[in-house]
Amino acid sequence: MPGADTVVFIPAWNEERSLPAVLDELRAGMPEADVLVIDDGSTDGTAALAAANGAIVVSFGENRGLRAGIAAGYQEAYDRGYAFCGRVDADGQHPVEELRRLVELVRTDRCDVAVGSRFAEGEGYEAERYAPSRSRRFGIGLLQRAMHVRLGRPFHDPTSGMAAVNRQAMPIMARPYVSGAPEVEALLRLKQAGLRVREVAVHMRERAHGESKLQGKKAVKLVLTVVGTLLFFRWLRHRRP
Repeated sequence: MPGADTVVFIPAWNEERSLPAVLDELRAGMPEADVLVIDDGSTDGTAALAAANGAIVVSFGENRGLRAGIAAGYQEAYDRGYAFCGRVDADGQHPVEELRRLVELVRTDRCDVAVGSRFAEGEGYEAERYAPSRSRRFGIGLLQRAMHVRLGRPFHDPTSGMAAVNRQAMPIMARPYVSGAPEVEALLRLKQAGLRVREVAVHMRERAHGESKLQGKKAVKLVLTVVGTLLFFRWLRHRRP
């Protein structure tokens, strides 16, 4: 059994530029939690840097993609005996104080899974706190409507990379993903399993490097991928990755 009951994992591929700040923030803001970096076959210094900063590092021998990194993070958390698991991305978007709120919700058994949402509203979190471009707003709207139909409830930020889960949810989140929208596939699995998923309004920062998936051609591809996952979930879950 680990010394800590909580681990935060970070899927990372060639993130040596942004990862140090993320690790520093986690160390300062959640010193009681272990940190796990899933190194997705990086060709830069990501793995060495993570290890030097005290993180547990699991490295793939080659780049397998984000869906493999997500599944591995939850599987490692479960296999290592943690009671709770958080996930943040390596690009610096996810403030540690917001992740702490999500972990506290699952720790106090108010839900099995808490997902941080840029587009949900709540006390201190106005609905229009982000002002996306017209094309991005269109893509977000399509995703939200599709999720509402499939889940039977509103879900504002289905591709969010910030989440916290309890031990019951870890094996469900750890199964290999077969679609190009792993976060959406995970939500469908959780609904099927009858677990309690709570979408929580959070603040997020602009990514330190790279560009959003909800811009230009990437936005179109993402929307089509999510809709495909929603429509063909029953077929997809019988496939092998």
